[in-house]
Amino acid sequence: MSILDSDQQGTGRENTPKRPTGILALVVVMVGQVISLLGSGMTGFAMPLWIWGKEPDKAAPLTLAWFAFVVTVVLFSPVAGALVDRWNRKLVMMLSDLAAGLTTVAILVLYSTGYLEIWHIYVTNAISGAFQAFQFPAFSAAVTAMVPKKHYGRVSGMMSLSHSLSGIFAPMLAVALLGIVGFGGILVIDVITFVVAIGALLLVHVPQAERTAAGEEGQGNLLQESLYGFRYIFQRPSLLGLQLVFMFGNLLTTLSFPVSTPMILTRTGGNETILAIANAAGAGGGIAGGLLMSAWGGPKRKSYGVVFGWVLSGLLGMTLLGLGRGLTVWAIASFAGSFMIPIINGSNQAIWQAKVAPDVQGRVFSIRAMIAWITTPLGALGSGFLADHLFEPAVRETGALSAAFGGLVGTEPGSGMSLMFVLFGALAAAVGLCGYASPVVRNAEDILPDHEPAVAEAQAPSGAIERWEEATVHE
Repeated sequence: MSILDSDQQGTGRENTPKRPTGILALVVVMVGQVISLLGSGMTGFAMPLWIWGKEPDKAAPLTLAWFAFVVTVVLFSPVAGALVDRWNRKLVMMLSDLAAGLTTVAILVLYSTGYLEIWHIYVTNAISGAFQAFQFPAFSAAVTAMVPKKHYGRVSGMMSLSHSLSGIFAPMLAVALLGIVGFGGILVIDVITFVVAIGALLLVHVPQAERTAAGEEGQGNLLQESLYGFRYIFQRPSLLGLQLVFMFGNLLTTLSFPVSTPMILTRTGGNETILAIANAAGAGGGIAGGLLMSAWGGPKRKSYGVVFGWVLSGLLGMTLLGLGRGLTVWAIASFAGSFMIPIINGSNQAIWQAKVAPDVQGRVFSIRAMIAWITTPLGALGSGFLADHLFEPAVRETGALSAAFGGLVGTEPGSGMSLMFVLFGALAAAVGLCGYASPVVRNAEDILPDHEPAVAEAQAPSGAIERWEEATVHE
């Protein structure tokens, strides 16, 4: 099979235009996603500033916007996974991008007409989250069918690299363009980038997975198929243990990171440039980690990449961020924490893609995401409340925690949010150590067999794989 393959191969339509497949198709899709993520990142930077302008010195509105997104991701995940396995995965990804683009159009119209309110953003974020529940399992399952198993870690690193590239340039572009085109212009750019992402998907061929024994076992009505992912994971303690590490780690992360923007803005008197530089440093760390993961593929024992990645992320990315009182430490902590994310996620993704049969990955991966994210809405909702009503008052000069922690994080405005990072980062590191202490997590790759047949290896053109290895592996 050549690197260019027709979507209608075998139908007798020899003159049908051929579309990229395999790794070339994946590269085309990722280029579209990078452009789309750049637009979304600019909106993601500008929108909190708009909310902050409406409700200054309050963390809750920002965290509620995040809560509205993640709660619908969790709620829609089971049925989304079942439908992803039933439907064409390429079409699902396109519809997800389209829905996200339409929510941005809605915000643009409301803003342009002077009717935009903060609660409108909560609603559009909730709608966007519902469709994002389809995007992750659809894309992950598509990757499994497009590339060989040995490259799963590298591909995940490439995707993290894509996110980080957009993350490092989006804040800078947003700061540069806000004064020229305003918030409305940023939204227009975001809409255009969604069109590019959908166009990239239209250009490529994404194969559907072949039927396996696990797929036959998981067949049934929509309710049965929606619940199948729970049964699959709970029958495999190693998979469940991995996701419990993410569940508790994500809880601690989302109890702190939603207040990172108000923490920095409060400590710097609303300095948007410092915020942008700190965000860009985090994106730079993600780029470095993504490049490393793309070339390296992760540790030989991927479970170590997960558990020790959480340890380092908690200590260097969260606790150090909270201890900082200026740009230098914030930038270092942002870089270090983001550097670990591609290694953590890439290692975990490689385990799941290798161990779960491709034709049930939609159902299983959606429940996997639900388990990992189920505490995230609580964290996002609680972080603003904890910041405004507990930690900030308690760390001020007359507060209950000022004597114990004032010397560590200070007693000025923003110190309470800093303390949240210090404490929750230490607990996140402890979660990683607990994962290592559990044999079912530490030895997950030995306990779980790889899925067969290897669809991707049968379909991938060997010449393309060899060329890609030459470009990414440096021994």
